[in-house]
Amino acid sequence: MKAAASDGTDTAGEHLVSPVNSHTEWDPLEEVVVGRLEGATFPSSHPVVTSNVPPWAARLQGFASGFKYPSVLVEPAQRELDEFITLLESLGITVTRPDVVDHKERFSTPHWSSHGFCTACPRDSMLVIGDEIIETPMAWPCRYFETHAYRTILKDYFRRGARWTAAPRPELTDALFEKDFSPPEEGEPPRYITTEFEPVFDAADFVRAGRDLFVTRSSVTNRTGIEWLRRHLGPGYRIHEIESRCRTPMHIDTTFMPLAPGKVLVNPEYVDTDRLPDVLRSWDVLVAPEPNPIDENVLKLTSMCGKWLSMNVLMINERQVIAERHHTDMLRALESWGFEPIPCDLLHYAPFGGSFHCATLDVRRRGTLESYVD
Repeated sequence: MKAAASDGTDTAGEHLVSPVNSHTEWDPLEEVVVGRLEGATFPSSHPVVTSNVPPWAARLQGFASGFKYPSVLVEPAQRELDEFITLLESLGITVTRPDVVDHKERFSTPHWSSHGFCTACPRDSMLVIGDEIIETPMAWPCRYFETHAYRTILKDYFRRGARWTAAPRPELTDALFEKDFSPPEEGEPPRYITTEFEPVFDAADFVRAGRDLFVTRSSVTNRTGIEWLRRHLGPGYRIHEIESRCRTPMHIDTTFMPLAPGKVLVNPEYVDTDRLPDVLRSWDVLVAPEPNPIDENVLKLTSMCGKWLSMNVLMINERQVIAERHHTDMLRALESWGFEPIPCDLLHYAPFGGSFHCATLDVRRRGTLESYVD
């Protein structure tokens, strides 16, 4: 295998065309990484993890932490995931998968030790900007080495011409987390468990619209992390913050989702449309319908993700969109806005961290870097 040089050629001087190229959430999708459920364990009971779930779930997590997910959760989710992959491939999209990892194994740094979590959501640990993949500095200790499951893929992309970057690996010491943190009560202003001790961010707190990125500050993404990415990308990109009214914000893709040039889907519970960045003043703001009621037991298991996973859609191109079959009101709304929804089941994936957008990392979309905002 030939290695890539810094000028985009291999060691023999031949020009390499990067297999990684993705600038937006909607350009025609050609290749995607899809997560895995094998080896998944319940995440740790660290305060940065439990701050995002109801108290009853936090107590349960304390007992379940480090144990493998039971088959009653894994099997239906795996069936749906297999069908989702079959759908992607039927649309002509190349699907790549991470290595199988046993997340039950423990690891340590000089400051702490933990077991792993899962590789269900590549969207969280890697951010694709053009031909570059950036490994993100995640705040959950149990996700510290999560990208190692993707190293086979990352090394292959790099050898073929992609740029591969890793943000500074965080220490994740107590200095990063607010002592005795409790989520704000209804009506209280937002507060966050992470301090500004060092840069941390999840890639899923960012969405892309060419030269403009949108981000929500959250329990896993601090202002220092946002500033690190802003400086890393340089003056060719702009990063705009979307204010979230969620009391425990985590990941932008159930809050604010660009669907096509000039069209963005927003969560009316979390977003005040009068306070969106001025650069969006010419965009159509599509207000998501209230999610359809689903089985109460399933809803309890999705508490870490919230009820708005109906927004967690995957654009195949600027017209076709994969959306959850059970959320019929969202399917109808997408159709009324001029999209072509493709219903698919992924309801049982939620206990592992999300839905279609979370479960994927779009590494190649057919398009070029452009500006779509005023």
